[in-house]
Amino acid sequence: MILPGQTVGVLGGGQLGRMFALRARTMGYRVVVLDPDSLSPAAAVADQHIRTGYEDPKGLTELSKLCAAVTTEFENVPARALERLAETRIVRPSGPSVATAQDRIAEKTFFQSHGFATAEFRPVRDPEEVKAAVTQVRLPGLLKTSRLGYDGKGQILVTDAAEALEAFARLGSVPCVLEERVELDRELSVIVARKADGAQAIFPVAENRHREGILDTSVVPARVSQEMANQATALVTEVATALDYVGVLAVELFVTKSGKLLVNEMAPRPHNTGHYTLDACSVDQFELQLRTLCDLPLVQPWLLSPVTMINLLGDLWSGGEPRWEEALRRPGVRLHLYGKAEARPGRKMGHLNCLASTADQALTLALESREALRRN
Repeated sequence: MILPGQTVGVLGGGQLGRMFALRARTMGYRVVVLDPDSLSPAAAVADQHIRTGYEDPKGLTELSKLCAAVTTEFENVPARALERLAETRIVRPSGPSVATAQDRIAEKTFFQSHGFATAEFRPVRDPEEVKAAVTQVRLPGLLKTSRLGYDGKGQILVTDAAEALEAFARLGSVPCVLEERVELDRELSVIVARKADGAQAIFPVAENRHREGILDTSVVPARVSQEMANQATALVTEVATALDYVGVLAVELFVTKSGKLLVNEMAPRPHNTGHYTLDACSVDQFELQLRTLCDLPLVQPWLLSPVTMINLLGDLWSGGEPRWEEALRRPGVRLHLYGKAEARPGRKMGHLNCLASTADQALTLALESREALRRN
């Protein structure tokens, strides 16, 4: 075990790294962040900031010398960097796990090969494959870049072959997947922590709503039957086992109009849909990330209160600094800001966790509280 007093490292300097660093320091660890951004939110709360690119040999060597173990806070960190660090240090999650999750073709092929149901899809790498895919996937569909897509970026809705070819060109003619657009009843996610010995701890199922491709709210407990919640939980533990994953893994799921559960995608890190755990669970996702990294005892989380997490995007700043007093005066509302220097439309600047007696009440409180922050 890597015990308090030792040093852990994080590749990536965004808000997920910031929340991990804060939790690790609270538990007595030193934290080193490697990130090229001088204004990195995570580096602002870490003990040390190595300001280099993710594949810079000098930076990786320094990180390896300073840290007993290293984790990552976003899936697009180069897998090669994780593999290089793993030559001398404990690295969780592993480079191969991250490589699978950061490429949609590899990810969906993994799901399919292990028998996990997904929306119908086909890989497309050139115009001829686009033409073939539109005959095999029910349209309308979503053409998504295989790499570097997030928060609704890198995907275009298409309804016929001509639109698909045009969209492929607009996306830069890079490898993509064409995926059937499923008629959804709702979207769910589950976050699981898994240790190297196979032990797992799992958080309650979240029910998620998106706006323009960006997560808007996560309601917990999800307003689904216990049978559906149990099915989602079991499915995600099977995904983590099949991947031989070590760390915190988030899996997003679709519930179709017919009640079928489909795997959408996974993230090899803590996740926006798990931010509710910071205030509404007995242990949060960042502590379990630390526990799996350091091989500490894995504790099972439980829900302390129904909760809704609601994102605060840069659009909220369009009329000036939000009215923070409106959040701070409301019982059950907890404010989390990420320390980002510039508010931009669509950029995640923070979130509210809103606790109430029921899931419906928590959602109402969240929507009202965010609106109260806005300056007219």
